[in-house]
Amino acid sequence: MDALSQKSLDLHYALQGKIEVVARKHVETREDLSLLYTPGVAQPCREIQADYEKSFSLTRRSNLVAVITDGSAVLGLGDIGPAAGMPVMEGKCALFKEFGGVDAFPLCVDTKDVDKLVETIALISKSFGGINLEDISAPRCFEVERRLKEVCDIPVFHDDQHGTAIVVAAALLNAVKVTGKEMGKLKIVINGAGAAGIAIGKLLISMGFGNVVMCDLHGIICEGGEGLNAGQEEISHISNRGHEHGTLADALKGADAFVGVSRPGLVTAEMVSTMNRGIVFPMANPVPEIMPDEAKRGGAAVIGTGRSDFPNQINNVLVFPGIFKGALSVRAREITEPMKQRAAYAIAGMIPESQLSPEHIIPSPLDKNVADVVAKAVADVAREQGIARL
Repeated sequence: MDALSQKSLDLHYALQGKIEVVARKHVETREDLSLLYTPGVAQPCREIQADYEKSFSLTRRSNLVAVITDGSAVLGLGDIGPAAGMPVMEGKCALFKEFGGVDAFPLCVDTKDVDKLVETIALISKSFGGINLEDISAPRCFEVERRLKEVCDIPVFHDDQHGTAIVVAAALLNAVKVTGKEMGKLKIVINGAGAAGIAIGKLLISMGFGNVVMCDLHGIICEGGEGLNAGQEEISHISNRGHEHGTLADALKGADAFVGVSRPGLVTAEMVSTMNRGIVFPMANPVPEIMPDEAKRGGAAVIGTGRSDFPNQINNVLVFPGIFKGALSVRAREITEPMKQRAAYAIAGMIPESQLSPEHIIPSPLDKNVADVVAKAVADVAREQGIARL
């Protein structure tokens, strides 16, 4: 165990949980008790019974997100189960509050059955204003999210997919400016065709970055390939426009950008040297697909990782607090593709062009102004699309 892991473990033992429930009005008198609970509370109940929409204005539901996992794909730890995933869910809830002012509650569901998971989440959804799915393995996560969107009247957002996609898009927007590359003409290689990789690919394609080439354990994914899961099959129809075949090394030849959401040590300096002044985002954690010094040795023009000890940390905390803050503020029914795109542009726009450099393409994850900027962008789109209820 390294020093940081030990220090974190000691802190968790000391805290015995990173979040707690705090009353917004203290009960100090009989009148307080009567107003907050019985008999006074009966009237808000009657109001909600008569008008469902009042459940948002008469309870904390309007600012409450459920952070839900089945523990099947937790961080880089894999399938460790719901109880073991709880520290991560608590941490996510703390970040929601700290960065977005959004209340969040962790729920770890003990099933990997898609039907049961969807039913459970749908049945409790009336307690919340939004659902943040977390650390659910692919390809099950795609179906869980899709089905929940069909039955829930509140935003459902799988952060591992869409949060990652948005922050990568934001970083790439500025990296394109720094390198002088041209939107629409990029070749972008994504290694890791799971939940995050596929979502990144879809968003970059929809935003018009250029041709995306997906790679997995077996190499380049091509339309008509064998053994593709549903998510990979879907993206195969809109990616790899040149119908390339081969290995990751083959894909990187002439590529403008690399995004890694896979495993450590898969990319070498020699592979980077075959790219076109490559933008290199090796984001495997804690050890990336290639270390920054090796990527630089290979001629990388811009480098970003998921780590805090290197420049350009590409971190989801820049996304999800603002996404939900904005959606909740206008009581949006869903989080849409235009919202994701506008959020990416909002994050990228936090850095003035005069301050952009190869070492500065993305705001610091600790910049608490980002959430408000993202929230405004999301709320604006919700109103433009007519899905805001406020």
